[in-house]
Amino acid sequence: MDRSAVEIFHYKDKEQSSSLLLQLNGLRQQNILTDVLLCSDNTELPCHRNVLVSSSPYFRAMFCNNFIERQQTKINLKGVTSAILSRVIDYVYTGLVSISMDIVLPLMQAASMFQYGRLFEACSSFLQQQLSPDNCLSMIRLSEIMNCNSLRDKAKEMAMKSFSDVSASEDLCELSLPELMGYLEDDGLHAEEEQVFETLVAWIHHDPLSRHGAISDLFKKVRLRYIHPTYLFQFIANDPLIQSSTLCTEIIESVRRLMFAVSTKCLSDMAVDFKPLWVAPRRYTYHDKLVVVGGRRNNERTSREALVFDEMSQKWQWLAKLPVRLYKAAYVTLHSVLYVIGGLTTNTKNSQVSTSVYTLSLKTNEWRAAEPMLKPRFAHQSVSYLHFIFVLGGLGPDTRLADSVERYNTMFNQWESMAPMPEAVLHPAVAATNQRIYMFGGENAMQNPVRLIQVYHIARNMWSTMENRTVKNVSAPAAVIDERIYIIGGYTRRVIAYDTKANRFIKCANLKERRMHHSATVLNNTLYITGGRYIDGHDVIEDSDNFECYDPKTDTWTSKGTLPYKLFDHGSLTLTCVSQTWAKS
Repeated sequence: MDRSAVEIFHYKDKEQSSSLLLQLNGLRQQNILTDVLLCSDNTELPCHRNVLVSSSPYFRAMFCNNFIERQQTKINLKGVTSAILSRVIDYVYTGLVSISMDIVLPLMQAASMFQYGRLFEACSSFLQQQLSPDNCLSMIRLSEIMNCNSLRDKAKEMAMKSFSDVSASEDLCELSLPELMGYLEDDGLHAEEEQVFETLVAWIHHDPLSRHGAISDLFKKVRLRYIHPTYLFQFIANDPLIQSSTLCTEIIESVRRLMFAVSTKCLSDMAVDFKPLWVAPRRYTYHDKLVVVGGRRNNERTSREALVFDEMSQKWQWLAKLPVRLYKAAYVTLHSVLYVIGGLTTNTKNSQVSTSVYTLSLKTNEWRAAEPMLKPRFAHQSVSYLHFIFVLGGLGPDTRLADSVERYNTMFNQWESMAPMPEAVLHPAVAATNQRIYMFGGENAMQNPVRLIQVYHIARNMWSTMENRTVKNVSAPAAVIDERIYIIGGYTRRVIAYDTKANRFIKCANLKERRMHHSATVLNNTLYITGGRYIDGHDVIEDSDNFECYDPKTDTWTSKGTLPYKLFDHGSLTLTCVSQTWAKS
């Protein structure tokens, strides 16, 4: 035979191990060659020592060391019932076990006692499948008693993700102070800060005599910067528990001074013990969503649609429709709420310039009417800063160009007139940063471009102007990233960034087409552009469904696909919500 043809054949009988276990179980059931009886509740279960020793460190220690059980043929096992012991032995000989709620805990205890790790984890997996917001806190306590890390981690994850539901359970009120503090200070908590406050109040009220002293420590875990001012000053500040704590009232007063002062100087003058509370970052369960609303759809009629972009699926999802059709309304977000302000109503026989304000939050996915503006207007601009919304210029019922400015104060739910613009312009690029509102370009009543930067100082309620030949934009959006204001297009392909500190413009990568009447927003330090109109190579104006983004670090544009339809004069905004809590339509 040729030596090169000789091979070593490695054979593995895949059925041998399972067949052997099956044969051993048959011997056990017929009581053949069994050499030990495991006893519980006056019940005797014949077994093979070698099988027990091979399957468990517990039995290996019992039968292979100098313990008395090594010489005994009957072993009395305490702490386990005969029914559970029988299931364990069946599992040892067959690898099979049926787990139900009525036996899972004693079975888990027996698996732990006899050191059957995989059986223990099987019980843990079963309990994980039963997890709900109503029982996850109880499961955490159980996991600590059983020393089961996998169950504890899964139950803790559910408690964090479903905290709004968990906070309403009786189990939460039974938490110790350190346990509750652990939840409230965790960045991974899926809860709005209003919910955090309500939870700590409910916990204290459960046992006010012994828990009242913890109010100030718990209150420091509420990230006041991310609470709506109305809720903060109408509900939290007036809560009897807060009023009973000197430290809590001092914290509230610090917030009040900060919001009223508007100036950043207040932050530097802030009390040392309060500053860390104010600058604490938002929880990472808060996510920013890109929302597109209103505008002119497919150049047919004014749209009532509102869409949200799902980054995970890279698809658009529909939100609740606007109550009315509004032509050239203004769009802005503040405190996780979307505002649609003013506009020309187009779903009535006689179109009217509106003072209406409609709001939408992703949590409820419902439109609500809010406090109306002082003056009706459309084709105006709107921008938010701190707890204010500013509305600038636009056209009134007489279609005359307005220079008026009004401000909505979310703390007092009221509008007030502010200093008018130095020069009334239509379709300027507007952005707010560093205590100021910047208004670039636009066009005058004669439809001529205005080469002007108008700057409004928020704290002083004063305007100043700067002529600049670089400014020549009409119907271009503006957005802020790192104190640079990006002006995108405006009957041009040009994109420029205005450095507010250096008072100079920086040229950026151009758009592909001359673009106008589009919208822009910032999401995760990236600039997103949606829709608009563009001028093609034949100087024809076309509607666009374009969806693209600009990375300021690389100075590059990237396509993100398309909108579900062509759209211009719409709002493109960033809305914040707690992940997995916004209501999908």
